[in-house]
Amino acid sequence: MARLYHVPLSPFCRKVRLTLAEKRIEVELLEEKYWEPTQDFMRRNPAGKVPVLRHDGKMLSESQAICEYLDETIPNPPLVPKNPDARYEMRRLCTWFDDKFHVEVTSNLLYERVNKKIMNAGYPDSGRIKMGSARIKFHLDYMDWLLGQRRWLAGNDMTLADFTAAAHLSCLDYINDVDWSRSSLVHEWYSKIKSRPAFRTLLADQLPGLPPPAHYTDLDF
Repeated sequence: MARLYHVPLSPFCRKVRLTLAEKRIEVELLEEKYWEPTQDFMRRNPAGKVPVLRHDGKMLSESQAICEYLDETIPNPPLVPKNPDARYEMRRLCTWFDDKFHVEVTSNLLYERVNKKIMNAGYPDSGRIKMGSARIKFHLDYMDWLLGQRRWLAGNDMTLADFTAAAHLSCLDYINDVDWSRSSLVHEWYSKIKSRPAFRTLLADQLPGLPPPAHYTDLDF
């Protein structure tokens, strides 16, 4: 069985979990306090980051590299397009969410509200939360624009770009920081992603002392 060292509300870990589930790879989930690194964990990934996936005797790190490796070794169902232009657009959007969205939104909302508490790293910075709340509107509007031209974010087929965006938004939805009324297209897109069997384990996540809002597990939210 594959083994994933992860943090439940990490968008990078969730992206890998979605890919594993979509590929129907059975996996054992092991929570890793990467902010308190052990020697064993640093041997698994000297970068000291999650996710780390042990699969087929290999130790794999970096979420995008892991997901593309899984797609190459288990091609069905495909998450990475074969066409170079479509593959470029998929990778561009994966980077958009894992880089720009993460810096401007996820780190300012999720990390301030949740990670600091878990890590005993002080109080939330209200300025950063305000910034994240403002910037998410821009990103939702950009997603609305993309979905106004396509069935899915990177084109007319679901790709890893959709899982990447959904991983970030699902973490923020857990803490009720997504205004789904802002875009009917984004709401409909997320509803389709959320209804996939691959999403079930994410919806089952529960953080002690931090329950999600009622709509988090509702497929008809």
